[in-house]
Amino acid sequence: MTETTDDRAAHILVETPAAARSATKRALDVAGAGAGLLLLAPLLLFVALLIRLDSRGPVLFPQDRHGLGGRVFRIYKFRTMTAAASREAFRQATAGDARITRIGDILRRTSIDELPQLFNVLIGDMSLIGPRPHPLALDAHYRELIPRYMDRYAVRPGMSGLAQVSGHRGPTPTTADMAARVEYDLRYIEDWSFGLDLRILLKTVIPWWREVRRGG
Repeated sequence: MTETTDDRAAHILVETPAAARSATKRALDVAGAGAGLLLLAPLLLFVALLIRLDSRGPVLFPQDRHGLGGRVFRIYKFRTMTAAASREAFRQATAGDARITRIGDILRRTSIDELPQLFNVLIGDMSLIGPRPHPLALDAHYRELIPRYMDRYAVRPGMSGLAQVSGHRGPTPTTADMAARVEYDLRYIEDWSFGLDLRILLKTVIPWWREVRRGG
């Protein structure tokens, strides 16, 4: 039987967390995403051109993810795989994955492929800081294995989060890896404050900029 939005939402925390109610957090999202898009516009255009020159296919790769309350939204990333691979059923990328294009490898190593999600933040699907949204196939798998897994979506998913700045960024090849990430995501929701968001944002942006300047 097909799972409905109401069924998914039943797995989300009943009480709305402070991070989901905060007007200050949303103001930071709008201001930060807007400023980021303006400042990074030359980089975004340059990357789009490189992708078009490097391989056939669209510049952006859209994918459905769960958002606030378990509702599905469409996330946007720069395409880093061949057009054919992008149409395949979800399979986590691995080191040396032949599906990844030349420019795509650089974009992944520097996380530049994630920058189009600033649009998702601006329109309210995402937040600058929050639990990272996973592909629907991963959610369907891990929600049966990890307690409170879907409680991650009691807040807007983020471009970065406490888990990512605490050493749990990247692929999660084992259930233990994912469980560790979920633990940090739930801790973020429970301990949220505006100051925590600012600290995570700084811990994300400063190392990211250094990485970009080194070229990954």
